[in-house]
Amino acid sequence: MVVAGEASGDLHAAALVQALKRIEPRYRYYGVGGEKLRAEGIELIADSAAMAVIGLTEVFLKLPVILKVMNSLVRSFQEKKPVAVILVDYPDFNLILARKAHARGIKVFYYISPQIWAWRKGRITTIRRNVDKLAVILPFEAPIYRSAGVNAEYVGHPLLDMIPPPSSQEEARERLGLRAGVKTVSLLPGSRPGEVAKLLPVCLQAATIMQQQQELQFILPLASTLSRDFVESIINRYNLKIAVVSNAIYDTLAAADLAIVASGTATLEAGLMETPMIIIYRVSRLTYLLGRMLIKVKNIGLVNIIAGKTIVPELVQTEANPERLAELADRLLGDQSARARMKIALSQIKDQLGVPGASERAAHLVANLLNTCFIPDDMHKPI
Repeated sequence: MVVAGEASGDLHAAALVQALKRIEPRYRYYGVGGEKLRAEGIELIADSAAMAVIGLTEVFLKLPVILKVMNSLVRSFQEKKPVAVILVDYPDFNLILARKAHARGIKVFYYISPQIWAWRKGRITTIRRNVDKLAVILPFEAPIYRSAGVNAEYVGHPLLDMIPPPSSQEEARERLGLRAGVKTVSLLPGSRPGEVAKLLPVCLQAATIMQQQQELQFILPLASTLSRDFVESIINRYNLKIAVVSNAIYDTLAAADLAIVASGTATLEAGLMETPMIIIYRVSRLTYLLGRMLIKVKNIGLVNIIAGKTIVPELVQTEANPERLAELADRLLGDQSARARMKIALSQIKDQLGVPGASERAAHLVANLLNTCFIPDDMHKPI
C-alpha cells in the first residue's frame, strides 16, 4: 500500500515506486495518490486531490471524505493483505494509518517525515511505536529522530533528482511563448483548492497594482491537483493576462525574474532553481492563532529554515495583502543587485541537501525492510 495525500507527496511517491520497481519488479501496488502514481499503474482507492487540505477549517469540511478513505484503506488490510505500507508525508492522516497497520503486523515505511522540529514534537512517540523505518530528507532530521529511538535514515532530498539542467531565462521564455526582454513574474499560489482560493486573488490584485508601475508579464504553472477551469475562473475576475501552463513548473521558474510562491514544497523548488522569490502564507484566523502558539521555528519557508536565516522575504497572514505584496515585488524587480544576492544565497541551499539519488536510496531501504535485498555499501557513506 502506498499513501500520498498531496501533490508533492504524489510526485515523490511515484519516484520511489519507480525506483522500487527497478530493484524488485514483483511487487504490486495500490493506495492513495494523484496523477503521478496513477501513471505508474497504481490501483488508486482514492485521489489525493480530494483529501488535500490546509488549516483546521478545511479539515472539518473534508472530514467525511477523509474518514471514508481511512475506512477503505483499513478494510483493505484484510482484503489485499499488503506486506508493507509506504506512507509519504501527510502526517495527520498517515500517522493514524501507521498505528492501524502496525497493530496488524504490517511493516510500516514512512518517507518524508513530519516536521516535529517545527511543531507537535510529541508525535515522535507515535512514530517510534508504529513506524519500522523512517526515511528523512533534511540533513538535521535524522539525529533528532535517532536520539528519540526512531529507526531513521537520511536519504537526501528527492527534488534534487527532479531539478532539470540549467536553462537560460531566454530559452525558458521561448519555450513558454513569453516575450523576450519583458520582466516576468511567476505565480505559484499552491496546490490545494482551498489554498489557491485564498492566495491567488491576493496575487492577482497585487499584479494589477504592479502593472500600473511597469510593463510585466505573468505566468502560472498549474498544479496537477488543480483543474484549469477552477484557476481560470478566479483569474477571469480580474483584467489581467496570465499565461496558465501545465507540466512546466521548472520552465516558469527559469523564465521568471521573480516568483511569488505559497509556503510549501514549491519554495524549495524555486530555491533549487535559484529563482528570487517572495513567500506568502494565509490560513483561517483560528488556524493561524493556534499555529502561533504551537510552531517553534522563526521562519515558515523551507529555504529559510534550511539556510538557518531569512534569505527570502515572507509575508504571513495579514502581511500577505495585495498592497504589501506589490510594494515588495516592485522593490525586488527594480533592484537587480538584491535579486543577485538572493540567487547566491539560494545556490548554497543545494549544497546543504546532499546529492541526487534520494528515491533510489529510499527504495533500497524499503526492499531491505522486506528482506528482498541488502542495502548497498555506499548507502552508509555521508550524503
